[in-house]
Amino acid sequence: MFLGSVFGTDHTANLFGQAGRQVMFIAVSIYGWVRWKQARDGEGHAIVPRWASGRTRVLLIGALLVGTAGLTPIFRMLGSYEPVWSDAWTFVGSLLATWAMAKGWVEFWLIWVAVDAVGVPLLFSAGYYATAFMYLFYGGFTIVGFFVWMKASRGDKPRIDTGLPDPTVRA
Repeated sequence: MFLGSVFGTDHTANLFGQAGRQVMFIAVSIYGWVRWKQARDGEGHAIVPRWASGRTRVLLIGALLVGTAGLTPIFRMLGSYEPVWSDAWTFVGSLLATWAMAKGWVEFWLIWVAVDAVGVPLLFSAGYYATAFMYLFYGGFTIVGFFVWMKASRGDKPRIDTGLPDPTVRA
């Protein structure tokens, strides 16, 4: 979908970062399923939310900036949609957020916010309205997820109601 001209559909904008993200998500999903199965079978461990160190935070921000600067000319050469830096930003940020999530760092949610803050306007400007609205919708989950992980990092367990309300009890 994000490589329209490659497949002869010139009316769509090329977003190489968005296309690369989809491939990365498929690979990470397979990896995540394997890790989940290992944890379930007692061969691995579950992720415990925790804050990254200050040094790690600086490295994450630096990697986002350097990665974006490094990929922008490559994406431009390939013909990615302007502003090309924003396509590179969303790609690099997605890689970093996914990696930080696998490490259990609470900050990964904030990286997703930074990705969406740049990616959603890019998608709207490129005419990918449905995808832009989808990421706006996901943005709500991102904010909630951040607060849930922040609470979990303190050792608090979120309360989740799984039962149906009793119809005989009036509020």
